[in-house]
Amino acid sequence: MQPARPKRPAADGQKRKVASMDDRHDKGYRGDAAQFFVAGELCRRKLVAVVTLGNCPNTDILVSNAEGTRFCHVQVKTFVPGNRTVSVGMKSQKEFGPSFFWILAGIPVPDSGSRDFEYYVVPSSEMARAVTASFDLWASRPGAKGQQRDASTTVRTIQLPPRAEPNGWSLEPYRAGWDRIVSALAT
Repeated sequence: MQPARPKRPAADGQKRKVASMDDRHDKGYRGDAAQFFVAGELCRRKLVAVVTLGNCPNTDILVSNAEGTRFCHVQVKTFVPGNRTVSVGMKSQKEFGPSFFWILAGIPVPDSGSRDFEYYVVPSSEMARAVTASFDLWASRPGAKGQQRDASTTVRTIQLPPRAEPNGWSLEPYRAGWDRIVSALAT
C-alpha cells in the first residue's frame, strides 16, 4: 500500500474535497462498464477479449482470434445514448496502425428504458484523419462570439449520429461495425 500523499492547499485557497469511493462520479462507473460490455460483444463474435484495467497504455481491451495468432488493440470511449457528442481526446489524432480500433460505446443510464446500447467501431487511421480534419476546421473558424478559438486545447469531440462533423464526416457507417475487428483477426 502506498503512503498517503500530503494534503496541498488548493491554488485558490479553498478547501479541497477528497473523493471517496462513494463519491465516484457516474462517468467513471460507466466507462468501466463500457469496457466490459465491449469485451462481451467481442466474445459473442468468438474472439478472445481481455480488459486491461488501465494496465496497458492506449489499450483498454486486447483482442485476439481463438487461435491466439492475431491481435488487435481497442480503446473505448463512452457516451450516453442521446448525447450530441463523445469526447475522444488528443490521442484520437494519432494513427496507431491497422490493428488498433476505437470503439465509441453508448451505454444507457440504468432504468432509462428508452435507449439501446450503441457501438461505433472505427479504425485508428480513419479516426485520426477525421478528428484532425474536424479539429483543424473548428480551430480555424471564429467562436460563437467572434473570438479566435484556442487551438492549444486538448479537448477533442466527435458528433454522434444523426449529426455529422462540419467537414461531413459521420460515425453512421461505423455503427455496430464489429466485422472490422473480426476481419482484422481472420487467419
